[in-house]
Amino acid sequence: MSQAEDRIKELGFALSTPPPPQGNYLGAYRTGNLVFLSGVGPRKPDGDLVLGKVGRDLTVEQGYEAARYCALNMLVNLKTVIGDLDKVKHFVKLLGMVNADPEFGQTPAVMNGCSDLLVEIFGDRGRHARSAVGMSALPNGMAVEIEGIVEVED
Repeated sequence: MSQAEDRIKELGFALSTPPPPQGNYLGAYRTGNLVFLSGVGPRKPDGDLVLGKVGRDLTVEQGYEAARYCALNMLVNLKTVIGDLDKVKHFVKLLGMVNADPEFGQTPAVMNGCSDLLVEIFGDRGRHARSAVGMSALPNGMAVEIEGIVEVED
């Protein structure tokens, strides 16, 4: 097992089997040393999605936890393409979309769930540029969707 996966286990998490894409696209695509990760939702280990609007149905803390599930699901798709998470050189950019009540303005606090977990796992290699935006709706009513770009070793 890789050091990154050991760290994930130490933090009390596990990587699951990626669900198949819900359309005609790839969960992750590598070109050169970059991997482009499709948007993933907050699928919990039991397979259920975290659903609802943050700021109405869910608290900031619940949104933060949903973003952590997104991070883990991105790592599952990343591992599928690169085989070993220790090949991660750096997380380059994340786009976080939060299913938010129209008056909700704390999308960065929700996205910190993903960002914090990536840094807990990868240290400085997990730091990244990022956008955190509120959306009026996300697929299937999920609370958060996150996509990313990762630089990897050859």
